[in-house]
Amino acid sequence: MYRYTDFDRQFVRARAEQYRDQLERWQAGKLSDEEFRPLRLQNGWYVQRYAPMLRVAVPYGEISSTQLRALAKIARDYDQPDAALLNDAQGKQLALGEVPVPGHAPVNTKLKTGYGHFTTRTNVQYNWIPLDKSADVMELLASVNMHGIQTSGNTIRNITTEELAGIAADEVADPRPFAEILRQWSTLHPEFAFLPRKFKVALNGAEEDRAALGWYDIGLQLVRNDAGELGFKVLVGGGMGRTPIIGTVVREFLPRQHLLNYVEACIRVYNEYGRRDNLWKARIKILVKAEGQRYIDKVEEEFRQIVEVDGAPHTITQAEYDRVQACFVNPPLAPNLRRGADARLHEIVRADAEADPLYNRWLQRNVRAHRDPALRIVTLSFKRLGYAPGDATAEQMETAAVLADKFSAGEARITHEQNLILPWVHAEDLPELYAAARKAGFARPNIGLLTDMIACPGGDFCSLANARSLPIAEAITQRFQDLDEEFDLGDIRLNISGCINSCGHHHAGHIGILGVDKDGKEWYQVTLGGADGTDLSGPALPGKVVGPSFSAAEVPVVIEAVLDTYRKLRQPASNGRAETFIATLRRVGMDPFKAAANGARFVERETA
Repeated sequence: MYRYTDFDRQFVRARAEQYRDQLERWQAGKLSDEEFRPLRLQNGWYVQRYAPMLRVAVPYGEISSTQLRALAKIARDYDQPDAALLNDAQGKQLALGEVPVPGHAPVNTKLKTGYGHFTTRTNVQYNWIPLDKSADVMELLASVNMHGIQTSGNTIRNITTEELAGIAADEVADPRPFAEILRQWSTLHPEFAFLPRKFKVALNGAEEDRAALGWYDIGLQLVRNDAGELGFKVLVGGGMGRTPIIGTVVREFLPRQHLLNYVEACIRVYNEYGRRDNLWKARIKILVKAEGQRYIDKVEEEFRQIVEVDGAPHTITQAEYDRVQACFVNPPLAPNLRRGADARLHEIVRADAEADPLYNRWLQRNVRAHRDPALRIVTLSFKRLGYAPGDATAEQMETAAVLADKFSAGEARITHEQNLILPWVHAEDLPELYAAARKAGFARPNIGLLTDMIACPGGDFCSLANARSLPIAEAITQRFQDLDEEFDLGDIRLNISGCINSCGHHHAGHIGILGVDKDGKEWYQVTLGGADGTDLSGPALPGKVVGPSFSAAEVPVVIEAVLDTYRKLRQPASNGRAETFIATLRRVGMDPFKAAANGARFVERETA
């Protein structure tokens, strides 16, 4: 993972000190609320429905066991509101009512504290930290080289890559050095500090697009041309929200040394021509869609100006690339990671694991190939009954840190799907890791299956949300607890957002659920056929709405009806495995699924 330099450490700590001074001036009345607001946002501090929310940056998802323990301490010691605030919030949530699950107990809507939340952009969020404790938290983060810089505001947000960067077997080239160069260049960039709207950049270095590039403001795919030279395929203008749009390919091949020069041209044109008069039309996707080829031509002209007239000031030299690349250090791996356990004990653990019928399923769903044949990539599932997708208590983060130390050289990674992976696991240690993960509750073999869903915090916490996401996620999880049934259904991506801002990426789900407001009540739209761009999903594509919205009580029944329709219509595949949900949907079309969903609506209302 990335090793911070002395400059990095000094910068992060200086920023924490600066924030403490800003907070104290605001508390003393020397800064107004309006003056303090942009200062806290620049450090990742929002004010949400009930309390402040902190977003911590985790570049490329890479996180050390030391950092996990610091995040656990924040959850335990700081993510604790005063009793009056919590009681008021809980009363408002209970007034919205529990979500019934036909055939099961109603979902408990009690609000929880003392945890962190893994997000789809591999950040970590907290929902209850009092603002008067925020400077203490920033200093704690800085002590382990973490921060919240550029996790909010109309700036270039923290750069992301897919979670297998540097370890994937299908990698063309490691995208992390280029992402880090972009991060260092964009952090506090004076020209791009006040863009028309937030701006997100993602890179992918593998043959499979696991970074969902088509959904980003700028998506950068590492490729090689016919001469074997390394460069980028550049997509611009993707995004979800009110108007879901897939990014446009503006360059099939950009020489790698011109990455910063070209990205600067793309953003400079947007900064000049992007709309600032309408919040919903301010993203670059609206500009690219409206201008089409004229936007591309303007970017090319700006790029020519930067290179030919300005002298290409941000060209990435080999020396600069080598400097940054050297900061990504693979951990020293012992030849045997049994950590001193005697061979007999190891054999007992191995035999116990192999005798467990779930172990083989865990190997199928939670373990992936590594570029090093002796190693494996293991996913710890944070999708389990009783917890919101991606939530981790202080104790669970500490346990994950212990597993990272013991089995993965002290490193973990947060995934786009809101889980954790251990990227440096020896194949011979899989039985012991399985036993430890099962004891901790992280070994459910559901990765890529229905209950491995993505969900935003929704109306439980977010002031922008129209409806709650988490009770819906819990209701569906409660309904589909039978692993035999999940394995029979196969690969399905189900994503839930509490509002049109799409933080739960519902547009990209094979099944998407969107919370909407109707006369002050919570309702939910269901979309089908979305794709994120991975091999499983096919090219990035927004899902289509199946019809009018559903009540919270109807949603689990609607999902069940859609999946029953899939079972009836799917075909056996040539390899003996059943046709996937998304393949069946694309083959037969929306109509039978739409009819099933709307039929389930009326059945549920008649029996309610």
